[in-house]
Amino acid sequence: MKIAVFVDVQNIYYTTRDCYQRQFNYRQFWQMLTAQGDIVIANAYAIQRSDDQQHKFQTALKHIGFNVKLKPFIQRSDGSAKGDWDVGITIDVMEAAAQVDKVVLLSGDGDFDLLLQHIKQKHKVKTQVFGVEKLTANSLINTADCFVAIDSSLLK
Repeated sequence: MKIAVFVDVQNIYYTTRDCYQRQFNYRQFWQMLTAQGDIVIANAYAIQRSDDQQHKFQTALKHIGFNVKLKPFIQRSDGSAKGDWDVGITIDVMEAAAQVDKVVLLSGDGDFDLLLQHIKQKHKVKTQVFGVEKLTANSLINTADCFVAIDSSLLK
C-alpha cells in the first residue's frame, strides 16, 4: 500500500501540548505507519522561526523521513501572528491522492473535512486522520475512513 502523509505541525504541537502537556512522538508515528505500507510522500508543514529549538526539531523531522515545508512567521502590527498552511496542505493532498492508496492527515482542523470528502470521491483513496480527540473537529473525525486518537502511545 502506498501512503502519503501530511502533518499540520502547528496544530499537532498545540493540541498535544494543551491536552497532555507533552510532545507528539513523530518517530513512533513513523514506525506505526511503515507497518501499514510504503510511505511514498511525507510532508510536514511548519512555521519558520529563527530559534535553535525549531531548527533542531525540523532537522529531526528530516532525519525521520519528512520533507519539511516552511512558511515565514508573520507578526502582525496588532501583535497577533499568522502562519497558516491550510491551502498548501490542500494542494499537496489533492495532487498526491491520485498517486497513492491512502492519505494520512495529522490535524484536528475541521476545514479539512471537505478535502477528505473530495479525494475519497475522486480518487477512491482511503483516508486516515490522527488528532487529539477532544480538540479534533467532529466533521473531520466523521469524514475520515479511520480516525486515530493521539494518546500516550504517540507522545514523548
